[in-house]
Amino acid sequence: MGALTTEVDYEARRRARISENQARLASLGIDKSLEDLKSMSSAAKATKIPPRKYQKVVYDFSSLRRSGRLKGKSPQIEDKTGGSERTQTRSRRERDRTEQRPANAPVLTVRNPQLRLSSAVLARRCHSKERGSVYDVVLGICCHFCRQKKLCGEEDCKRCGEGDFEQPCIGKTDCSICHSSNGVLCRACLKVRYGEDMDEVRKDKGWMCPHCIEEKGTKPYWICNSSLCLKKRKIQPTGIAIYEARKNGFKSVAHRLMEQLKQAANER
Repeated sequence: MGALTTEVDYEARRRARISENQARLASLGIDKSLEDLKSMSSAAKATKIPPRKYQKVVYDFSSLRRSGRLKGKSPQIEDKTGGSERTQTRSRRERDRTEQRPANAPVLTVRNPQLRLSSAVLARRCHSKERGSVYDVVLGICCHFCRQKKLCGEEDCKRCGEGDFEQPCIGKTDCSICHSSNGVLCRACLKVRYGEDMDEVRKDKGWMCPHCIEEKGTKPYWICNSSLCLKKRKIQPTGIAIYEARKNGFKSVAHRLMEQLKQAANER
């Protein structure tokens, strides 16, 4: 009987405490704020944002758009009078047409020679012949694929070894057609991604980069497999695919990708 009385008293005190709390909240105006929040929440639920429509990704195997500068065409500026017969060409572009500077020997002006690397750091330059082991933002030439501005590991490179700005970097390629940054590849990327040897490329004065090979049409389904170029085509970058390519008997990643594009075209 005593336990029942205790339970009844507890319930009575609990209800009394709830009534006091509700009266205190009402005096503070919090109940009205809660009602406003509930109404705002219900209104937001009523106006739901429609789900995003599914868009199918269409992969494009067509040629990439090349600028007129890479194709060797100088931009023409119409005369102010509106006539199409008289055109003007910038002197710098005209000079570049007559004297095309290699992409592996870009024009460089160093205003503060104290920013050069120390001799102790340069002593490690030839430790790795594939890509080079010293990163240099001044003299280093960016590879189109790995995008590393490293000094090459070639022992007889005067640009990377002696700091001669007028000499080309013999550890980076240069396309004989476009002379653009698209044709700058280091020894490692050239071998692994495109199946070519740097020593043979240096001997070939008419060497063409993958972009120019595709434009000339000398190799069907041959494209540049750098992540930048593949994303422009809406193709997933291959990543480290050389092991799978060699396992399946391909010379490089480019040869593997070329076969895949050929099969996809035949299936369509």
